[in-house]
Amino acid sequence: MKIKKMTATFGKLDGAVLELREGLNILTAPNEAGKSTWCAFLRAMLYGIPTRERDTRTALAEKNRYAPWSGAPMAGEIELTWRGQDVTLRRFAKGGSPFGGFEAVDTGTGEAVPGLTAENCGEALLGVGREVFQRTAFVGQSGVPIDADPDLEKRIAALVSSGEEDVSYSQTEKTLRGWLNRRRHNRTGLIPRLEEERTGIEGELAQMRQLTRQAGEAESQRDELAARKGELEAEAAAQKARQDWARREQYKAAVAELEAARKELAALEAEAGPLPDKEKLRQAQGELAYLKTLEASQKEAQNQREPARRAVDRAEQAAADPVFDGMDPDQAWKRANEDAARVRELEEKKATPQIAAGVLFLLAAAAFGGAGALSQGNYLFFAAAGLELAAGVGFLLAARKSRRERDRERRAILARSESQFPDDILARANAYRERWVDVEEARRHSEAVEQSIRDLDSQRERLWLGLLAFVRGFAPAVTDPFGVSAALSRALSLDERIATARVKAEGARKLVASIPVPEGPVPAEGTPPPPPAAHSPAETAAALAAVNGELSRLERELAALQGRRTALGDPDELEAHRDALERELERRQGEYRALSLALEALGEANAQLQARFSPELNRRAGELFAALTGGRYASIALNREFEASVRSAGDVLPRRALSLSRGAVNQLYLAVRLAVCDLALPAADPAPLVLDDALADFDDGRMALALETLEEYARGRQVLLFTCHGREAAWQEGRR
Repeated sequence: MKIKKMTATFGKLDGAVLELREGLNILTAPNEAGKSTWCAFLRAMLYGIPTRERDTRTALAEKNRYAPWSGAPMAGEIELTWRGQDVTLRRFAKGGSPFGGFEAVDTGTGEAVPGLTAENCGEALLGVGREVFQRTAFVGQSGVPIDADPDLEKRIAALVSSGEEDVSYSQTEKTLRGWLNRRRHNRTGLIPRLEEERTGIEGELAQMRQLTRQAGEAESQRDELAARKGELEAEAAAQKARQDWARREQYKAAVAELEAARKELAALEAEAGPLPDKEKLRQAQGELAYLKTLEASQKEAQNQREPARRAVDRAEQAAADPVFDGMDPDQAWKRANEDAARVRELEEKKATPQIAAGVLFLLAAAAFGGAGALSQGNYLFFAAAGLELAAGVGFLLAARKSRRERDRERRAILARSESQFPDDILARANAYRERWVDVEEARRHSEAVEQSIRDLDSQRERLWLGLLAFVRGFAPAVTDPFGVSAALSRALSLDERIATARVKAEGARKLVASIPVPEGPVPAEGTPPPPPAAHSPAETAAALAAVNGELSRLERELAALQGRRTALGDPDELEAHRDALERELERRQGEYRALSLALEALGEANAQLQARFSPELNRRAGELFAALTGGRYASIALNREFEASVRSAGDVLPRRALSLSRGAVNQLYLAVRLAVCDLALPAADPAPLVLDDALADFDDGRMALALETLEEYARGRQVLLFTCHGREAAWQEGRR
């Protein structure tokens, strides 16, 4: 795959365009100019932006980190060549996702490219997932060491072995160990669960025998209690006559209490008159309390008004710059760019043609003068020499004047901008733009305070008028908040007293309703009650209730015992189930032993794979390291953790990379990254390699070797080298 053009509205990039070509692309820009942003944009266009990522205390989520500074929606477009077809990718905001919209079309026809979706775009174009592409094709400053990502390990192992895509020791080992743990892992494994189930069935069989014995004992107790119940029922019948007399007296007292409660309720209702219901009264009290809260909020907002206005004044004063007086940030930036460009143009412009012409005329004057001397006084030669001398001096004086005029204009521009260098002009304009961001923020805050004051005033007025109208419905003389509070308290007090009286009346009514109306003839006034029984009715009733309760408990116990015995099932079936569990347990224990042997065999196979993996990676990394060091080092040896040792040309024994200079270590890691990129990424239609200031720590000599290596490397894979220095571009220009 090869990228032709990228257009981004992403982070600090606002409609920025990046044109690319095949081979090695050296892209020069100063620090903070968006190099890393371009790298992040390319990754986001291919693989999208994680929507579930959230901000942390130390880092912003990608969707927030690269939100366009201009405030425009996030959008991007990439024109590329893939499998001989020109394809245009587009991502744009959709719904709540900044890159939720996606298109992949043929650049020429505009028809959709089949098979490319927002989810599979990167993997379909490059042949690898997001993590592998990030760990291989992206190389940053100092060549960050590679770790053994499982997906990356899988691809490297496949390339140096059988070519199978699912050959991954770490994943297979993890799977086998998971199966092993599922069979025997504390109490959650299959084997412990089977052992526990077998123990449970044996316990159920023992429990069934115990339940049978307990049921026999409960039936014996039930028969004894049934005889005692009959005795107590006969005693209760003898007491009923006396209870009837007592109930008649109780009924008369309850009726008298009901009449008194009804009279009290009627008097309170007459005193209160028509009142709103209690919920509305309590709501009005809440609104009155909220009214006080609003008044406090008003004062607080008014206290914020003057500080907010002063903050706007301070921000505007801080943002002022005499160099850009009367200009908005965009105008200041435009003029600064024009001034900086003009200064650079004046610094680079030279008067070489005029100087060369003056020198030529002076040489001609010398020649004519010499000829005149040889011709023994021929004045024509001396005249010609004079003319040539005058012309030469004229050209030299003109060159000097032109240089002075350019220098005068350059100094005038720098003096107007109060700067020493073109970059100082741009830096001052950028600072001016940033200060104006503070001005706009202060203005927004001040307006928010004013709006809050207006909203609170309006809300308080509406609340007070509604509250006053409500209270005047039952207290017409109320005019102020104190009167409103008093009227609400009195109304709630009356409502509470009426509610209490209603509860009292309702209780008396229920009491009357709960007492059966005495039947039969009413005894004459003064008739004595029937004689008492041997025991009090309460004692008899308590004893009878206790017997009934115990009988009920025994019946429930018998039913529960029978149910538990039934729930346990047939003993023969339980014994058959136990035997089946023992057979299953034996089978699972056999599987456990087999999985243990498989893990052991897998470890041995992985050791053999290491023997095949290391030579291929070491060979390619050694080739690249030799090229990067100009043949100083002959080979590299890498272990499974990517720890390296190197051997110099002519040496016999290798040495640890820790003993190398920092420059050599940077070269080594770059060689490893390029080798891993070759091995881990598909060879067909290779993915681009992105280097973000990867050569920043290289000196000029190492940089030249690295660029020569990358130029050769880029014959098979497009390379994008972002740098803040001009030396890489100067090297490339010198090669043309």
